[in-house]
Amino acid sequence: QSTWGGFCHLYDGQEACSTGMEAALVPGDSLITAYRDHCQALKRGGTLEGIFAELMGRVTGHSRGKGGSMHFYAPKYDFYGGNGIVGAQTAVGTGIAFKHKYAKDGKVCVSMFGDGAANQGQLFEAMNMAYLWKLPAIYVCENNRFGMGTSCARAASGSSFFERSNAVPGLHLDGMDVYAVREGMKFAAQYAREVGPIFVELDTYRYHGHSMSDPGSSYRTRQDVDEIRSSRDPIEQVRKRILSLGFAEEGELKAIEREIRTRVDEAAEKAKNDPYPDPSDVYTDVYNKNQIPIRSPDGTFYAFAK
Repeated sequence: QSTWGGFCHLYDGQEACSTGMEAALVPGDSLITAYRDHCQALKRGGTLEGIFAELMGRVTGHSRGKGGSMHFYAPKYDFYGGNGIVGAQTAVGTGIAFKHKYAKDGKVCVSMFGDGAANQGQLFEAMNMAYLWKLPAIYVCENNRFGMGTSCARAASGSSFFERSNAVPGLHLDGMDVYAVREGMKFAAQYAREVGPIFVELDTYRYHGHSMSDPGSSYRTRQDVDEIRSSRDPIEQVRKRILSLGFAEEGELKAIEREIRTRVDEAAEKAKNDPYPDPSDVYTDVYNKNQIPIRSPDGTFYAFAK
């Protein structure tokens, strides 16, 4: 309906990654990720209403309508974005891990990134520093097999990313299995708290293209997507386990799904009617104490409070 502005990177197919990870962490553990961040925002104190409002640029959004799809934040819940520069969040996450070590608070920082960012030099620089300083850092690579439209085989000299470091240990987990992710991340979190940095590669898959502007069909076939969806879909795996173990009946699960769809539709409709930010908000969150520095022709600086 053309209600969203800017880029949008969907997470369907990768739900087990963030869900299993959060189940393994404890309150106070920090998280930073790239721009495919909607599910992370929801699990870090976000609401359906706040997420839809942010996507639509409304003042009731979690970044007050100024961040959009790629820039969700929740410092109250130790969530630091939502970052648009590929791989840059790994360096920032290393700094957050240093904060935890400096404070001796026993917490860890998870830095999430995709296989496309796994070849970034700043990742290796950050991991090197984390190893030398024994920082409580977990580097999580969500390997969905394509960096934008380029497969790992064409972009990386070796696509077993978890094996790349000869100092930082690595784990390879089934990123489509929420239970495998949870148990593997439990180990990773314990290791990071007690020893130092660790690398986790999650083998996953995205059903949609890289972003909404990418149909996702020029570098793979619809049959490829359907095959993964039918054999490894993370939500369907959980549904089958629930039914096979007798935790719920088919009708109960369908009722839950209907309820969730209704909540989603209601949240989206509410966000459509929320106001946009006031134009004066363009100056907020930019300068300290809302002071706007103005330079005169003679080079004198003046600070005008909003």
